[in-house]
Amino acid sequence: MQKIKILLAEDDENLGMLLREYLLVKSFDADWFINGEKAYKSFVKTHYDLCILDVMMPVKDGFTLAREIRMTNAEIPIIFLTAKSLKEDVIEGFKAGADDYISKPFSMEELLFRVEAVIRRTKKDAAGAQQNEYKIGDYMFYPNTQLLKFGNDEQKLTTKEADLLKLLCANKNMVLDRNFALKTIWVDDNYFNARSMDVYIAKLRKYLRDDPKVQIINVHGKGFKLIES
Repeated sequence: MQKIKILLAEDDENLGMLLREYLLVKSFDADWFINGEKAYKSFVKTHYDLCILDVMMPVKDGFTLAREIRMTNAEIPIIFLTAKSLKEDVIEGFKAGADDYISKPFSMEELLFRVEAVIRRTKKDAAGAQQNEYKIGDYMFYPNTQLLKFGNDEQKLTTKEADLLKLLCANKNMVLDRNFALKTIWVDDNYFNARSMDVYIAKLRKYLRDDPKVQIINVHGKGFKLIES
């Protein structure tokens, strides 16, 4: 089985070396570069499956590098490493094309969790990108038209309701990570958006209540799970 190849851009030599060694030990293939310019030169001539980019780098910063990478490859997942956790920087990161970000300091275990989670999501997205209908118990859900059908009854969903239900369907019988859902649909995982998502979850539960085989459960500290028994 071919190893996942990772582009790592980090200007802190000690951290960069440590991260590369850790990724190699965990059976990834990783190339490490000390600045964004060197990383980009390697990116255009090498196939990578994932990019891990430090935000603050000399010569070319992580945001600029991400935008250039996105012009070449719109699909490759990007994780930012940042010493900043300001709302503006987080939003800037997602505008630049981030799939996730990790605030320094972080543990190696957290990095591994984020890398594996992004890879899993990317594979699911690729598999489900063209899916235009989902069967949920006795319901049929059509994300393109935002329609949820139960027999002859139809429920027209709002864009956010449809986006959230699509994420739940793509992860059916598995945990949908709360922060991933927030960042994907609301961009920012702040308190107000989290409360807003809880309201949308309650609405989806109401729409799906006619089939006792279907339920959306809370998974404490993690997220939600759409269960079809």
